[in-house]
Amino acid sequence: MNKKNYKQLIREYSYFVWLIFLVVATILSTYFYDINKKNQIEYLYKSLNNIYLKNSLKKITSELKPRYISREHVVSEGDTYESIIDSFKISNNEKKLFLKTVSKKKNIKVLRPNQKLFFKIDKLNAPKIINFSIEIDKKKNLFFKRSINEEKFVSKIIEKNLKKIITLKEGVIKNSLYNTALKIGIKPNTIIEFARLYGFQVDFQRDVWKNDTFQIIYEEFKNEEGKVIETGNIIYANLNVQNTDLKLYRFNFENKKIDYFDENGKSMKKTLMKTPINGARLSSSFGKRKHPILGFTRLHAGTDFAAPKGTPIMASGDGIVTRAKWCGGGGNCVKIKHNSSYQTVYAHMSKFGRGIKKGVRVKQGQIIGYVGSTGLSTGPHLHYEVIENGRKVNSQKLKLPSGKVLKGNIRKKFEVNKIKIDVLKSELIAKLN
Repeated sequence: MNKKNYKQLIREYSYFVWLIFLVVATILSTYFYDINKKNQIEYLYKSLNNIYLKNSLKKITSELKPRYISREHVVSEGDTYESIIDSFKISNNEKKLFLKTVSKKKNIKVLRPNQKLFFKIDKLNAPKIINFSIEIDKKKNLFFKRSINEEKFVSKIIEKNLKKIITLKEGVIKNSLYNTALKIGIKPNTIIEFARLYGFQVDFQRDVWKNDTFQIIYEEFKNEEGKVIETGNIIYANLNVQNTDLKLYRFNFENKKIDYFDENGKSMKKTLMKTPINGARLSSSFGKRKHPILGFTRLHAGTDFAAPKGTPIMASGDGIVTRAKWCGGGGNCVKIKHNSSYQTVYAHMSKFGRGIKKGVRVKQGQIIGYVGSTGLSTGPHLHYEVIENGRKVNSQKLKLPSGKVLKGNIRKKFEVNKIKIDVLKSELIAKLN
């Protein structure tokens, strides 16, 4: 091989040699970089775990206090705005500003047990309220924000992010409608409304038997976590009593009036409910009996329903409260005038319903009090009287006027509404299966 060819060969292989050299150099650089990085991480880890450094950081951070604090208050029985704000470490002027602000809002004037209040307080210099909100109901909060001049609060209603779900529940009654419905997750207010709808035609003590069934379609309002916050209207109900279906459909008729009608377009609403209490046992009927305390025989001019203390008592019809006070042997009692013909009396209550006093107008099914054993009573029960044209009568044998019957075009609209609800029921049942 001559000298010229040799140089050419070296030139050709030199590129390959340089490539190998670069690859080796890259691998070595990466290797040493990783080792160095690992050593640095280990050193940093050891430094952070140093007991002296940890104690120093702990001491420094413990002395740091947040400028803003948030506080939630859940209303208890007997709470007032004054008692709530007095528990805050703020100036008297701040407290007066808060009380002045809430006193101007009618929809939050009265506090309710379990109602929630939220506060944000600026602790810099003299502590002051930056904003606060008060729960109006399960769907809305009233939010107050301090204005720029800091001498007043501006407010707005905030709708909670709730999703309306149409729910179907069905059950087999084993002991009482109330207990059975609770066990399958129906809220108490919906159960009471369900009982109110059937209170015009069903005595829940004598007419409902073990293994009778019920179906109910109603609205639930759930938050983002899927928790039921509030319940809405009952859309459809069916109470199967002794193999007889008693179906009710919610219908919006003339002038946006809403009522519940059976399959034939007849309203279930009558002058008075047959029983103003749910889940009770008929313990003493109308007629002559020996008084359990006084010992002599006399007319028992009402019907007694035995029930646990605290069981809600409903107004059996629309009317005006003419008495809500202590009635001697009747204990705490309420008397309601419904119209020119009918009055009702509810005795031995443990306490009155919220806002129930003389002169107040009440609606059928509204809670007017709670079962107790006040006055001449041997145990918790409701003594219920119906007075017809000034004479006390047997409430269980009273023949009451029938409700409204839909006719003409309104009846046709009801039939369309009924079909839609039946289709909805079929779809919900299919989902359950």
